[in-house]
Amino acid sequence: MGTICVMAVGNVLTGDDGLGPYVMETLEATYDFAPNVRMLEVGTPGIDLTMFLEPLDALIVIDAVKASAPPGTVKTYHLPQLLEAPLPIVMSPHEPTLREALMRLELVGDGPKDVLLVGAVPEHLTLGESLSPVVRAAVPTIACVVLKELERLGAPATEKEHPRRPTFWWERPEHTVEAS
Repeated sequence: MGTICVMAVGNVLTGDDGLGPYVMETLEATYDFAPNVRMLEVGTPGIDLTMFLEPLDALIVIDAVKASAPPGTVKTYHLPQLLEAPLPIVMSPHEPTLREALMRLELVGDGPKDVLLVGAVPEHLTLGESLSPVVRAAVPTIACVVLKELERLGAPATEKEHPRRPTFWWERPEHTVEAS
């Protein structure tokens, strides 16, 4: 397999939308990845997403997903599922979505041919909040799906000899200055 990208999408400052970066940090703290695997956190890229996808052979996206299911439910979607629904009307600067970026590349015969979107249904997307407990509980399952997909693609991750504790900078408590 050529170039594989594990891409984390989401805003760490808006609750469960930070799922992608949270899972990414968890994986990078614990595993080493093959040289052909790029670990990439893109935030909320909108139209810029297309440029990240063009040179890839395979793509694994980690993101909060909109679905008719209880919060915390883990969902996976492969390329055909991502491309089958009708196009939404673009309403915000964060669009086009992953789906539209993939469709644009497909029209010109480019982009990844092997795509997996994995995520969980959010409970809240509240500014200034952390992951909800129910979505945080889905993190190990999502990480496992990513690792199994890398193995299927022929680029298995290996556990680090000396794993580190994940650093979620966006969850650090405020530093307080004590009066002297």
